[in-house]
Formats: sequence, structure tokens, C-alpha cells
Amino acid sequence: MTVSKIDIDALQSEALLTGKPEPLIITYWNRLRRHKLATASLIVLATIILVVLVGPEIMARRTYYNVSRGQYMNYSRDTQDLASRNMPPSREHPLGTDELGRDVLYRLMVAGRLSLTIAFTVTLVAETFGLFIGAVSGYYGRWADSVIQRIVEFIIILPSLPLLLVLSSLLRNVRVSFLPPEWSQAFIIIVILAVLGWTGACRLARAEVLKLRNMEFAEASRALGMSNLQIITRHMMPNAIPPIIVSATLGLGGVILLESALSFLGFGVQPPVATWGNMLQDVQKDMFMAPWKALYPGMLIFITVLSFNYLGDGLRDALDPRLKL
Repeated sequence: MTVSKIDIDALQSEALLTGKPEPLIITYWNRLRRHKLATASLIVLATIILVVLVGPEIMARRTYYNVSRGQYMNYSRDTQDLASRNMPPSREHPLGTDELGRDVLYRLMVAGRLSLTIAFTVTLVAETFGLFIGAVSGYYGRWADSVIQRIVEFIIILPSLPLLLVLSSLLRNVRVSFLPPEWSQAFIIIVILAVLGWTGACRLARAEVLKLRNMEFAEASRALGMSNLQIITRHMMPNAIPPIIVSATLGLGGVILLESALSFLGFGVQPPVATWGNMLQDVQKDMFMAPWKALYPGMLIFITVLSFNYLGDGLRDALDPRLKL
């Protein structure tokens, strides 16, 4: 018995009509997996995050034999051993020691916690605030849109790096009562970067809402008696999220670079609290004695930022229905 091409096409069409539709999240994931660089970047970022979260706890439970002291010691960011300063990589210290004899690998992982926490917090706050303000701007239009967009344009034209340096310098000694000193400094950096970093998400959200506000589902929501705030939060904002996700992923790398630049210049989180940026600052005076110390935080910043950029590029392709992978 032979089956004609018409019968095969009919069976395939029937299967498409009667089959269960694939969940949207699975569709996005399958598209993302086809982007090889984005998939590799996701694995790299997951590995870095896991290491900085778990690594310090594992190392803190281990001991090593200190030859100069003749005793066993614990790895700790606060453990100083001036007799072992600027040591090259060894079995006890896989990445060597710094100018105060502290283990570089341990401090890199602790510094990664703070640097990534600052990056994720700034991005979450800035993108969420920008998404809401942009949705309000696009939905209401008229004078509200005009006022919000003038504020956005004013913030955008500000020279960001000089302004960050001035604000960081002025607020350096401010202490937040409910936070320890190291997190108090990080909190100030988070506030400054978030206040200046929400404008991109605002403009993206506004552009999406301008296209959505007059569609049938918005008219139906108004007819059902939903308030403007409910329509914005339940319909406009969720539909504007895909470009915001891409913007947030790309913005994470930018925040890491900004925080590292501030710390490197001495206007960010201050030692002895470790971030990748101030670890680079610490090695300036020892560049000719222990050049390997500059390589580690610099490479981590480079790899993390590059991975976020590739992941953002992959998410853009996966979430944009006009692009076919």
C-alpha cells in the first residue's frame, strides 16, 4: 500500500492541529541552545557564580601548613602573614599570596561575591524601575510622557564617569546603620549606579507600550473595568519584558566594569574589603615584583563581562520572533 504525498501532508497538518503546543519557555530555551557562544557563556557564568558562592566556604574549612610560622593555619580573607607576602603560586596557595600574605584565590572568590552582588542588585533595581516608569510614560502619553522623557534625556546627557567619581567621593564616608561597613560601602555604590542606570530600560519599555496600548486586549481590559495601574502592571509590563531581559543581561557586564573602574580609581569599595576592581588597584605597586596578581582579577572581569555580552546577544536572538536561528 502506497501513501501519497497529499496523505502525508494531511497527517502532518492534523498532528499540528491536534498536538499540544510547546511551552513558550521551552521554545526560547531551544532557540538559545542553538546559539553556541551564548550557551557556552551561560555555562561559564554558572560556574563562576557557583565557585564564588561555595568556594570560600570550602576553603575556610581547610588548613595548610605555614612553613614560616611552623603551624597549621586556616584560609581567611583576614589572615595576614607578612613573611609569606607576594609568594608565587604553590600547593598551599594555588594562585600565590598578596602584599599582606593573604591567599589570592580565597580573596578572588570573596571579591567575586561582592562584585556580582553589586552587579545583579543594580541591574535588578534599575531595570525594574525603568520598566515601570517606561510603561507609565508610554501608556499615558501626552504631558506625562513629555515630562518623563525630558528627565530621561537629562540623565543620559550627564557625563556619567565624572559624576560617579564625584558622588562616590562625597558619599564615601556615609554609613548605613543596618549594614556592616563593607556592605555599607557597597550599598552606596548600588544606589548611585541604579539612580543613573534606569534610563535605557525606560526607553525600551516605552517603545513597547506605545505599540501595545491601543491593541484589542488593552481595550478589552478597559471595558472589563480594570484601572490604568492594573493594565500597566498586568498587561503592559509583562509584554515589555523580553527586550528588558536582553538589556539587563548586557547591562550586567557594564555594571561590573563601572564598579571595577570606581574601585580601581579608589572611589569604590575600600580595602580591606575585596572586590575585583580594588584587587587590581592593590597590585599597582607590586607589578614588577608579582605581576601574576594583576592577571587573575583582570581575567575574571574580562571573562565575566564577555560572557554576559554573548549571553545577551543569544537572548536577543531567542526572544525576538522576527529572527530565525
